[in-house]
Amino acid sequence: MHLDVQRLHSFYYRSAIGRVAQRVVRDQVTTFWPEAKQQSVGGFGFAVPLLRPYLPHARRVVALMPSQQGVMPWPAGMPNVSVLCEETLWPIENGRFDKLVLMHGLETSERPSALLDECWRVLGPGGKALFIVPNRSGLWARSDATPFGFGRPYSMGQLEAQLKAHNFEPLRHTAVLYQPPSTRRFWMKTGRFWEQMGRSVSALIAGGVLMVEVSKTNPTPRGTKAESRVLNPLGNLVPKPSSKPARARVQGKSAAFEHGNP
Repeated sequence: MHLDVQRLHSFYYRSAIGRVAQRVVRDQVTTFWPEAKQQSVGGFGFAVPLLRPYLPHARRVVALMPSQQGVMPWPAGMPNVSVLCEETLWPIENGRFDKLVLMHGLETSERPSALLDECWRVLGPGGKALFIVPNRSGLWARSDATPFGFGRPYSMGQLEAQLKAHNFEPLRHTAVLYQPPSTRRFWMKTGRFWEQMGRSVSALIAGGVLMVEVSKTNPTPRGTKAESRVLNPLGNLVPKPSSKPARARVQGKSAAFEHGNP
């Protein structure tokens, strides 16, 4: 179930913990993708907090928001680039995006398999996507006070297996948001420390959010029964070749005439 767009907006733009989450996740996105000059960049779910760094230089930025969530105009004070769409039927032509970011889109989707197929469709050849989901082992997935506490959390293995099944090749991954999802002064003031320590000892501390970068791959072509039927569209009207070579058939007829059997 998708969260309401107003609730997401309030968390990321009006709450202290939401602004921290926005900064940490966005910094990691720009680490993966420092620039997108003259590229088409898309976002689905509520990815707008992560798309702003690409507005000045990208050829096009499109923020897709599912109808179950609702839409808001974005960016503030600039021409609107946000679009309301059906979750698995985007108003985007095939191969449009060079880069695609999903946040609060996959884990809340009621049809994740169809959604991943739509992501694959809109990516161009060699296009890359970044999937951002709550970590099943992290504290953020256990708190209803943040948007990452809703939907279906993932482990890294589960997420990468699902992406591979839809013709995405995982390139690199990381986890972020190691500080607890608390607004207490101690945790807020020491947030940067926990982030640095968590990444250095990630085997002991689980980050609240998983991020996986993937590239689009082409599926292996496989024959189907439908394709086999098309090979013989006229059915029994198509003459079947003789099992004997032509020379053998002619010799057989000549021998029959010599013996008086035309």
